Amino acid sequence: MEMDSSQNGSSIMWFFRDKGFDDKSINKISKKCKCLQGVQKEQALENWAYLESIGIQERKLPYVVSKCPKIITLGLNQKLVPMVECLATLGTKRSEVASAIARFPHILSHSVEEKLCPLLAFFQALGVPEKQLGKMILLNPRLISYSIESKLTKIVDFLAALGLKGEGMIGKVLVKHPYLMGYSVDKRLQPTSEFLKSIGLSEKDLQTVAMKFPEVLCRDVDRILRPNFAYLKRCGFGDGQIAAIVTGYPPILIKSIKNSLEPRIRFLVEVLGKGFEEVVDYPDFFRHGLKKRLEFRNKLLKERNIDCSLREMLDGNQKKFLLKFGLIQGFA
Repeated sequence: MEMDSSQNGSSIMWFFRDKGFDDKSINKISKKCKCLQGVQKEQALENWAYLESIGIQERKLPYVVSKCPKIITLGLNQKLVPMVECLATLGTKRSEVASAIARFPHILSHSVEEKLCPLLAFFQALGVPEKQLGKMILLNPRLISYSIESKLTKIVDFLAALGLKGEGMIGKVLVKHPYLMGYSVDKRLQPTSEFLKSIGLSEKDLQTVAMKFPEVLCRDVDRILRPNFAYLKRCGFGDGQIAAIVTGYPPILIKSIKNSLEPRIRFLVEVLGKGFEEVVDYPDFFRHGLKKRLEFRNKLLKERNIDCSLREMLDGNQKKFLLKFGLIQGFA
């Protein structure tokens, strides 16, 4: 028996070397997955070939196996094929399944009956449409590794406590930003919501943030939200003005100061000659592209000596803008 185990171990090491792994990587993989020693080389080759056949690029396979060596030890027809076929029913393209597996190979080590099916049922009960279920799982395949009882239910309870109690509301939030479910309520989501309340957002405002920009709830208060708030204060915005801007356009608290906020505020003051009150009235100013929309539209208006508010300048698509100011002839 010891000889068989030794031969299997030597055989699987040969398999890894043949696939381009160096000794350091092989040693790391062996420590990560002790069950490799009992795997036959033929099984490893069969699983490797199957992963390649479902669309995982050959150059990515070493990375996939390094992340989850266990997948070459799993039964092909007992584990891998059932999970891949079930995932394939969720996606619209074959490549989506391969991409999800490449990003989170551990998804293949989970059971269809014990993990995937209960997960799908959980999301359906929250009002997630059937067509969106696949999008969520394939976009964030790590979802399958989360406990419904100890993690996902806690996220749902947090969102319900924000006031999202209408039918399907929580499901819409999770579809919009599936990565939200990877965050801790106590360490991230709750502190972020408390910070937003502290700067003047009401319960209704928080609900709007959750429904329209759930990614804001996922950002770290001390590393991102507070520094952005402090930057706006340094620029001269008052507390009430900042609260109004954040309520109107919550992502202002997660935008890059250097690459997004600074250039736009400089443009607002130095080029447009506008005061902060106009941004308070039209927070979506920070949503628009600096080159493609702000500078371009300002140039057209300036050439014709047209003065208008930020809202008049930026609301509507290009055609509506040109029609509004009688500029359509030059672009016909």
